[in-house]
Amino acid sequence: MTALPSDLLVDLRERARFFAELTDVGVPRATAEWAAPAVAAAPKRRPTPPSAPGDPADLDALRADLGDCQRCKLAGGRKNIVFGQGNPHARLMFVGEAPGADEDEQGLAFVGRAGQLLTDIIEKGLRIPRKDVFIANTLKCRPPQNRNPEPDEVLACQPFLEKQIALIQPRVLVGLGKFAAQWLFKSMEPISRLRGRVGDYHGIKVVPTFHPAYLLRTPSAKKDVWEDMKVVRALLAEDEP
Repeated sequence: MTALPSDLLVDLRERARFFAELTDVGVPRATAEWAAPAVAAAPKRRPTPPSAPGDPADLDALRADLGDCQRCKLAGGRKNIVFGQGNPHARLMFVGEAPGADEDEQGLAFVGRAGQLLTDIIEKGLRIPRKDVFIANTLKCRPPQNRNPEPDEVLACQPFLEKQIALIQPRVLVGLGKFAAQWLFKSMEPISRLRGRVGDYHGIKVVPTFHPAYLLRTPSAKKDVWEDMKVVRALLAEDEP
């Protein structure tokens, strides 16, 4: 059997440690001391926000709480926090990995070339106006040279993404790329194995797919994303009022 490269082994060990530290609600065990003593596990359900789903005032309050975030080392190199944007009442929410250069410059999610392709996927593939969905990232700040997110950075941003999802309460979540899909599935499996499956995030259906930036490099994968979007359309149709 061929030995794995040392850097890959280090990455796998670090990710194993990262996911092992998460509780079943995605909270690091070290920061969950405020929780009540454990009792018999309750069935998972969609989290209930403190007020009406998708109340813009709640999202504004969450953005205000994020403030000029200094919770991880990415703060020193960013230009803008990329909180995410879209319809606060969205039935469909996309979660990407991290902002790129264009996003960091403008403070908006998915506005570069990958963002243009995502717009095509939403508007031409799903036939939904982009303004009617909500788009966010696992990280709110750009990593240097667009490197991969690191576990401590994901953990620092995690409460804000969790709260965004709880406030918006989408019917379907789409994880764009490896890190978003792994976060939503709480899995270390590669995106090539996660896509094609439908997961569950507290009662919300999760559809993982390739990141638009990957499609720019590998156009042949567009057919797989199209298959995933057909699943998204079917799930949204099932949940229509």
